Amino acid sequence: MAELETPYTQESFRDSVATISKEGKRNFINPKKPKGRLYNLRTWFSVFYLVIFFSLPFIKVHGEPLLMFNILERRFIIFGMIFWPQDFFIFGIAMLTFIVFIILFTVVFGRIFCGWACPQTIFMEMVFRKIEYWIDGDSTQQKLLKKMPWNGKKIWKRSLKFVVFFLISFIIANFFLAYLISMDQLLGYIEHPAQNIPTLISLMIFTSVFFFVYWWFREQVCIVVCPYGRLQSVLLDQNSILVAYDYKRGEPRGKIGKKDAEPQIDVKGDCIDCSACVRVCPTGIDIRNGTQLECVNCTACIDACDAIMTSVEKPKGLIRYASENSIKEGVKLKFTNRIKSYTAILSLLIALLVFLMVSRSDLDATLMRTAGMTYTSLPDGRISNLYNLKLANKTHEDIPVSLKLENIPGEIQLIDNDHPVIKKEDYITLQFFVKLNRKDVTSWETPIVIGLYDSKGKIKTITAKFIGPEVYQ
Repeated sequence: MAELETPYTQESFRDSVATISKEGKRNFINPKKPKGRLYNLRTWFSVFYLVIFFSLPFIKVHGEPLLMFNILERRFIIFGMIFWPQDFFIFGIAMLTFIVFIILFTVVFGRIFCGWACPQTIFMEMVFRKIEYWIDGDSTQQKLLKKMPWNGKKIWKRSLKFVVFFLISFIIANFFLAYLISMDQLLGYIEHPAQNIPTLISLMIFTSVFFFVYWWFREQVCIVVCPYGRLQSVLLDQNSILVAYDYKRGEPRGKIGKKDAEPQIDVKGDCIDCSACVRVCPTGIDIRNGTQLECVNCTACIDACDAIMTSVEKPKGLIRYASENSIKEGVKLKFTNRIKSYTAILSLLIALLVFLMVSRSDLDATLMRTAGMTYTSLPDGRISNLYNLKLANKTHEDIPVSLKLENIPGEIQLIDNDHPVIKKEDYITLQFFVKLNRKDVTSWETPIVIGLYDSKGKIKTITAKFIGPEVYQ
């Protein structure tokens, strides 16, 4: 018998893409409706995910959304904590932590996120695809409908699917907008659409984008647009867990002949070459060719193969979650030095992020001397400097504030506001004079310390430079 061609000796499958025909045109994938244990688990996980997604905009803490990412106003609320532009360094640390987490997670678990938790996969496979099966039928019926001439049945099905897809895309776009501007503001826009034409136009644009993705672009998002799949070639190693075909058990593959017929080949492997794994794949690949960029680890091929193995009375798991080493050498996943290094870095970043979150001040203060002004000699012999103090209240309560000089005798005179109050989740800018006796100003720059107090006590200490005569005799 000729030498066995495994995924590691033949690479011709890489010369073509399942979603592109030989003529270079788009080849639409009509996967067979999956079913099985893992598909049921993914369905329940998706239900939980969708409940969370559509519920969070309605949950409030202290009258504010639990989550909001208002990019235009640069105001973010995460689990009830308010973040302003001054806190962007925390977002930088959080983004870095997320990137390291993605690297570590991919090194160990491959692309499992794409198949189980990615919004694109969940909406496509667990919402729009299910509706498509309900309206157009399974894979074979969808192909027949596509070839069918335009008649009443086809027009009805296409029109119904178009309307349902667009309506769901509109709902999704509204909820994404709710995460940006809050559900209360969104409902206000809905009540008065004529007064918010720009927002309505933006909403329709996003709806059209979602509709385009789920109606036509589909799996191309994962194959063409998303960069995560391309990271696999860099991040995956032989110990990474992914959806894999056990070629040592399955090859050489061959059809099962009739019981009373002479077998034409000596079939030693468990794979019967039924292509059930190919028919259910949403990206149209053959998992038996090995790890591929297009694979999103959705496990549809695992369920399909297990069903076939059960029907031919062979053990399940010909396609399963496994690493290359576990198939090739029969070894279990190892906690390698690479994984240990990523884990250590990730732990440090998480610790830093937690520290920054916990130690974050509820009141930000930025003190600056008024630009273009030096000192002023007053009639009573004292010297004054004019300052601007910008305060940001990150809490859900109003904060009354007062200022006191801490390290030197003198006076603070507020301009236009003797009893300032910073409204909740708001900014305020205070202007005030600091007046010092000449005998206390001994150099060009005298350091001063100002205490910031609320009704309960001191909440912050701020420092500044007081400009005066360079030398005072």
